[in-house]
Amino acid sequence: MTDTGFLDKFHTWRSKGVNEELFFILLSIFIGLVTGLAAALMKTAVLFIKDLILKHINAGSNSILLFLLPIIGISITVFFIHKVIKDPKNHGIYGILMSLSQRKGKIRKQKAISAFFGGILTSAFGGSAGLESPIISTGTSVSSMISTYFGLNHKQTTLLLGCGAAAAMSGIFFTPIASIIFVVEVLVIDLTANSIIPLLIASISAAIISNAVMPSEVVFQFNFIEKIGFSQLPFLLLLGVLSGMMSLYFKRVTFSIHKKMQSYDTAITRLLIGVSILGVLIYLFPALYGEGYDTLKQIIEGNASDMTDISFLYAYRDEFWVIMALMLVVAFLKVVSTTLTIESGGVGGFFAPSVFTGGLVGYMYSTLINYLNPAWNISVKEYTVVGMAGLMAGVMHAPLTAIFFAAEITHGYILILPLMIVSTISFVTSRYFEPQSVFTKYMVDEGEVLSHHKDKTVLHLLTIKSVIDTDLTIIPKDITLKEFTNYVSESTRNVFPVVGKKGEFIGIVDFGDVRKVIFDENLYDRKITDYMVQPKDFVSTTDKMETAMRKFTETGYYNMPVIDDGIYKGFISRSNTFSAYRKILIDVSQD
Repeated sequence: MTDTGFLDKFHTWRSKGVNEELFFILLSIFIGLVTGLAAALMKTAVLFIKDLILKHINAGSNSILLFLLPIIGISITVFFIHKVIKDPKNHGIYGILMSLSQRKGKIRKQKAISAFFGGILTSAFGGSAGLESPIISTGTSVSSMISTYFGLNHKQTTLLLGCGAAAAMSGIFFTPIASIIFVVEVLVIDLTANSIIPLLIASISAAIISNAVMPSEVVFQFNFIEKIGFSQLPFLLLLGVLSGMMSLYFKRVTFSIHKKMQSYDTAITRLLIGVSILGVLIYLFPALYGEGYDTLKQIIEGNASDMTDISFLYAYRDEFWVIMALMLVVAFLKVVSTTLTIESGGVGGFFAPSVFTGGLVGYMYSTLINYLNPAWNISVKEYTVVGMAGLMAGVMHAPLTAIFFAAEITHGYILILPLMIVSTISFVTSRYFEPQSVFTKYMVDEGEVLSHHKDKTVLHLLTIKSVIDTDLTIIPKDITLKEFTNYVSESTRNVFPVVGKKGEFIGIVDFGDVRKVIFDENLYDRKITDYMVQPKDFVSTTDKMETAMRKFTETGYYNMPVIDDGIYKGFISRSNTFSAYRKILIDVSQD
């Protein structure tokens, strides 16, 4: 992947004062080419292995291979990731979001290998998840390695991760615009004057190299899309609501299965339970095998009955209601099989499953309308594509990505208005009932957050520990006022925390409260605790900065004690917090 000699020469060349903009353009080209090539190789390898396996299954019957293959594939993946690569945690988009949220911007270099081969093994052997997440993990891991090599700062690293993600998406689908929007909407990387050029170049470079390498049968593109007339607006509005409710179902099932699977203590237990159920589902409904793009292409091309080819329903392939019932069951089970694939230890994501489920919803919806009233004659292919965008928008909370993705894979913007209508309604409906996307739900549960709202982002990145002040003079509780004067002479601060022998916080002595009596020798025998007060409130090192800011406002304090389980840790001040806030704000701003 990297030639050390080349990188060394490149590094030397850069150190001679090369223009930073040119440097990033060259890096974005390199990332685009490497990630685009990886995307093409991964997709091609999955197609080759899958065809090699499935050609031995006869049409008209369910083969026991359909039960065994996902078990074999995911088991090998788990062994490879846990024992060989030793990189078991945070695969896919969730891992990238966590890295960005925690302000690390670093992806382990092992992730490039584990995601690449884990994605191939999982998907080729029937794992019911998308390849987009592992390819994005590969691209961002490459970007992170480059960032580490060149010693880039956080802001530059974040931009490179965006380049890797955009290149991955563009390398899979040849959708450079949608890929950039995906980075902005899902990874929450700001699109600014400084970031747009590297992102665009990485995206275009990936599309070019992938298009040159990837076989045409792998490409998910369509040329025969027709316009949907304005007279069909009522149908589109209803499809938007239907897509939103299906998105809600998709998210709720994902969260429920995740919670149940994580209740099992060991990875081997999750593997055994998950792959066993997954094997049964794929055996009964082979359309759940793999990502599902090949099935979608068959449906859009008018061959929906091909879903029954290696199924016990093959004899009923010409029965309308059998095909509709099969699609309905598969649409509801796709999210189950996908979540089981991932929770079992397989490597994959939710992008393809949401596209697949949305396509089925759009197809069934339009087909049933035509069946009930042929005079309406709405266009099934186009509604299938629009349905894909609707589920994407609702599941991922990325309506713009969904709109431009569907527009670009159909080679034009003839469906732009229907796409906007359905995606917007689906997104609003889904978010109304479940505010978090399929990617961010777990982050919120863990107290992590990413947002384009700069204030929220900075307050999240700013921690109590990073601004805590420990140089205040601590005084014992049993000293007298006279002894206190010695502490005053050695201190540069006006606040004195009173702390016990075991570090327990007792109270505060404010010099302003004792100023009038500190020189009265008649009072020198009095205990300093006579002048001690209890703070109205305090914070702990585990509190979020939003909590601290709220307490500053409520109490009017400029300094507030930090106490963990009764133990004194230090103080935080408004001035130090504001200074740290400004520094992080500069760091996270792309311009």
